Amino acid sequence: MTEPLRWWPTRFLRALTAVGVLLPAAGAGRVVSLTVGAGRVDAEVRDDRTHQVRIGLTAFGKTEWAAITHALAAKASLTVQLLGGELPRDVEQVCKAVRLPLFPSSAREVSLDCTCPAPEVPCGHLNAVFSALVARVGEDPFTVLALRGRDREAVLEELKNRLISADPDDTFPALTEVMDTFFDSGPVPGLGAPRTAFDAVLEQAPPFALGEDVVELLRPAYRALTERLP
Repeated sequence: MTEPLRWWPTRFLRALTAVGVLLPAAGAGRVVSLTVGAGRVDAEVRDDRTHQVRIGLTAFGKTEWAAITHALAAKASLTVQLLGGELPRDVEQVCKAVRLPLFPSSAREVSLDCTCPAPEVPCGHLNAVFSALVARVGEDPFTVLALRGRDREAVLEELKNRLISADPDDTFPALTEVMDTFFDSGPVPGLGAPRTAFDAVLEQAPPFALGEDVVELLRPAYRALTERLP
């Protein structure tokens, strides 16, 4: 008994079948090479001859991928999983929400070509390549994204860059921006911290086992130090 296909290859197979691209016919020949790139799959299939097979799917452009990565970055749980090397199934819903579905909704979105003379489309060689492609998706679900124009490395890099360049209003000011007032006990720009007394830290000091009140001895020194600061 074979192990059931995991979610992404199962979803991919169902999508291809739903639009009539993948027919319930046996594959023909042996797939000896399979290359997945932005918007296309190139393969070589051999039986008694060698056949060149190509599958095309429209790739998303830079603007479309910017919308996708922006939507993904807004989902903290998805971001953690993606950066951890996983492709959560919810990614499909995120893409749908920005009207950029990962899977084709009609056969017109997919182009098929094989150098064999068979009249049916898809032919047995194309079905063999589809089977190999589904297996590839099982090994690496990011193959689905690669077909739409971004491989694993590119998606994760864009996601990291988007997180790094997040809205600066949501971050604390850099230390170099507050050095002039850092020792002023006043409000730090961007933090709204209230002003504190120069000797507030002394009030938190525990009792010293000495004959004199050490806190009172230190208080003038703290005052003098504060007055000397700009």
